[in-house]
Amino acid sequence: MRLFAAVLPPEDVVHELAAEVAKLKRLPGAENLRWTNRPGWHFTLAFYGEVDDAVVPDLSTRLGRAAHRTSPFPLALRGGGQFGHGQVLWVGADGDLPAMRLLADRTEAAAVKSGVPMGEHRRYLAHLTVARARDSVNVRPYVEALKTFVSRTWTVGDLALVRSNLPRSGVPGEQPRYETVARWALGGAG
Repeated sequence: MRLFAAVLPPEDVVHELAAEVAKLKRLPGAENLRWTNRPGWHFTLAFYGEVDDAVVPDLSTRLGRAAHRTSPFPLALRGGGQFGHGQVLWVGADGDLPAMRLLADRTEAAAVKSGVPMGEHRRYLAHLTVARARDSVNVRPYVEALKTFVSRTWTVGDLALVRSNLPRSGVPGEQPRYETVARWALGGAG
């Protein structure tokens, strides 16, 4: 199954982001972007790709340990940016970003110890993807519009293992479906 570890924002923060994205969609050229849907809004900590079912129990055990060793931390959505030449528009994060990076490193290490190939290690950048460009689209106006966006701060209290079900219908614009497979409290939270 296709899996990743993630931090999932609470519903009220998702609602705040939805209101901001609705404003962005009114900007000129917004129809040239593929906007992600609310169920897909998450902070990926480590992307595992296709993971053999036989590996999932060990990976889950190790992710549980990683969560237990990480204290809850404050986080908010803040600002935005782009990857590549404007192919990806994202909302950033504010709060205890070193704790978030540590959790990301621990979720990657859990995969490696479980035998999941992770490829090249990159320094973690907390971001939540809100749109992708179909063609060469200038997303700078959207990044500028996001400069003042700040959500309420919440306490990240758990780590999620999420399954990504890729579209199969062939219908243009169909989005992946996400299913939370497991959740673990951080540092004994909750």
